[in-house]
Amino acid sequence: MTQNNSIENRTYKFALRIVKAYKYLSNQRNEYVLSKQMLRSGTSIGAMMREAKFAQSRADFVNKTSIALKEANETLYWIELLHDSDYIDDKTFDSIHTEADEITAILASIVKSTKENTEKYDNAPSDLLNS
Repeated sequence: MTQNNSIENRTYKFALRIVKAYKYLSNQRNEYVLSKQMLRSGTSIGAMMREAKFAQSRADFVNKTSIALKEANETLYWIELLHDSDYIDDKTFDSIHTEADEITAILASIVKSTKENTEKYDNAPSDLLNS
């Protein structure tokens, strides 16, 4: 990873936080169902971004990043549900929810800008592309 704060690095660190939260919820709070859902979606974000790194085309990149975005949004849902059902305290919720929300916003921006750039490239006059 080239940057310390790259989306790939950030989603990996987030996945580690999710794994630790899952361990805590299952071992200390005896909560298995909701936390398992959070574990699956929360770790999937980084896995999809790792796959996107070696996408075969722009369309493949957009597809994998879009899936990561969906997983991030789903993770927000599970975090909110765990908080509202009193499995996660306010301090923990604020920290992990903020990170998930920021990752979601970054992924949405990446998908949007990549789609826009792809459309610009696809609609460029052929003489510009061949120079």
